[in-house]
Amino acid sequence: MVSMTDPKPAPPSGLRKVLPIPSLTPHEDIYTIPNLLTASRLVLAPFIGYAILHDAHAWTLGLFVYAGVSDLLDGWIARRWKLQSVVGSVIDPMADKILMTILTVCLATKGALPVWVAGIILGRDVGLGIAAIYYRWISLPPPKTFMRYWDFSLPSAEVRPTTISKYNTFLQLALMGATVVSPLLTVDVAVALTGLQYTVAATTVWSGLSYVFSKDAVKILSDSKAKKQ
Repeated sequence: MVSMTDPKPAPPSGLRKVLPIPSLTPHEDIYTIPNLLTASRLVLAPFIGYAILHDAHAWTLGLFVYAGVSDLLDGWIARRWKLQSVVGSVIDPMADKILMTILTVCLATKGALPVWVAGIILGRDVGLGIAAIYYRWISLPPPKTFMRYWDFSLPSAEVRPTTISKYNTFLQLALMGATVVSPLLTVDVAVALTGLQYTVAATTVWSGLSYVFSKDAVKILSDSKAKKQ
């Protein structure tokens, strides 16, 4: 007896085989006021360096003050309106480090900052920069492509500054600010600057070592998600 029901379709094979759809990596909203303020510091950093090299002391001080105020403001806004983001945790210290690098190089070039202090500051930042590149690569979900690597709306790792690093950042900015403002002062502050230079050198080395030995400085987000699942 012939069945009147339709025959079952044959399962797809070869190129017609249905492939599983990979889970999409979540994107963040990166266009927030804190992130835009941080981006403005990135844009202004080269202009601060230009002002230093051309002895425009008033312009240097004004741009430096804006950088410091915007740094405090973006953090306050992010906490007040819950706009913290993984992208912000990456580009905020990045902006600080780029600004610090430009200030350090330019002030050392002009002879306002000792070369040995500049070498310690830059050496630490180069080491942390190499580590950041490495952790971004190993934490990036597949496929690992050049475009996805630089897509900061794809969070993969979160940097958590150590306590000594926060103090060191403050002291470094205090040193740069004091060095920037010193040409505008009518009193001799050489002794105070020398003491601050030695203090910053010590905290810079200490903070660099804290990232090496701290287990919570870098958090791989993909590993945290896998543990929760």
